[in-house]
Amino acid sequence: MPIIPGSTVWSRLPRSSPCKTSSLYTSLSVPTIVLLESSNPVHPCKGPMTMSSRPPLFSTASLPLTIDLVAAARPNFMKIAPLWHALSHEPWARVRIIHTGQHYDAAMSEVFFQDLGMPKPYLNLGIGGGTHGQQTGRVLEAYEAHLMKERPDLVIVVGDVNATPAAALAAVKLQIPVAHLEAGLRSFDRTMPEEINRRITDSICDILWTPSEDADDHLQTEGIPNERRLRVGNIMIDSLCLLLPCIQADPILHTLSLREGSYVVVTLHRPANVDNREQLALLCEKLVTSSKTIPLVLPLHPRTQARLTEFGLLPLLEHEAPHLRLLTPQPYCAFMRLVQGSLAVLTDSGGVQEETSYLGIPCLTLRENTERPVTITLGTNKLITADDLPKALEEVLQKPHTPARIPLWDGQTAGRILEHIRTLFGIGPQ
Repeated sequence: MPIIPGSTVWSRLPRSSPCKTSSLYTSLSVPTIVLLESSNPVHPCKGPMTMSSRPPLFSTASLPLTIDLVAAARPNFMKIAPLWHALSHEPWARVRIIHTGQHYDAAMSEVFFQDLGMPKPYLNLGIGGGTHGQQTGRVLEAYEAHLMKERPDLVIVVGDVNATPAAALAAVKLQIPVAHLEAGLRSFDRTMPEEINRRITDSICDILWTPSEDADDHLQTEGIPNERRLRVGNIMIDSLCLLLPCIQADPILHTLSLREGSYVVVTLHRPANVDNREQLALLCEKLVTSSKTIPLVLPLHPRTQARLTEFGLLPLLEHEAPHLRLLTPQPYCAFMRLVQGSLAVLTDSGGVQEETSYLGIPCLTLRENTERPVTITLGTNKLITADDLPKALEEVLQKPHTPARIPLWDGQTAGRILEHIRTLFGIGPQ
């Protein structure tokens, strides 16, 4: 293949090599990430290996590497932030934030970038709302056009929103390496759009970074080769650790005259809970009941507020719930300060299940299943139905809880990813 001066060329090395390598990485705390080599894995064919001596999966003709971080919604912003902070300090990496524009409300997008200390996106695709097919198609078309003009060396997609498989597909078809961060999560509920997105993304990506042992098991069951996956830990905990000073200093409790440990935080946004009038009406009824015994704080997701208004249920929460506070969408630090100061959290969010487990806050999840079962087995999470809500809330408030100790949920995931990228591309000390 001819190499055009100034361009970057990569090639995949064979995946089916008889020589497998293991990975063991460690790093210091975020945000200052210093990578350490804690051991030298043994190469089955050549004996002990150092990090720099392992054969790369990809090769590049020039440095710095151009790396696209693709994000679409609030949870995505949380996941790319630690990576951006880690990679932006590396001389061998040129990082571009690609915002697909799914969260086009400033309160759900721009404010999060400010809180997370990230620059404005390199490119905003401006996709906006729409059906699943519309969002997926628009991202695929728009991101493909960008890739054909400004080809990166690596694309990193995160989470499970519609933009995740769309961006991955655009890159893979152009033979650009793609890594999926938070791979292997499964709810086994194919009625959830996110479950379909996860499975599609994992099936086509070159590299799969998993957060927990159950995710590894899922990928193994699906036939994903070992060399395509690496357990790196939970990147959401990196964001939480990164912003703990900001979270603890946020004045929202004082602003709202809330006393620490005296209220429950509520978040609702899943289509299964808010798009069906009967289900949303039942949830509102149970929230009204619960608010008579414990103060509730509910930051309204734009989707939820729209459905409450459409179904005529907003007055019920505004006038019939004696101790329910309705808030606008909150910046990350303010929201997490609310969570940190709460007695418990009632949610249908995946990320909140993780954050509460790390903080030791009891979490009741209004879903029939979860793609994060480790938050139940090792964390503070419990699945409930709307009918169970008042009783479950009363019970959970009476039980003591302590922070979970989930392996690799330690605030050092970005460092492990950074080291893995160096290994993938054969990048030595700079």
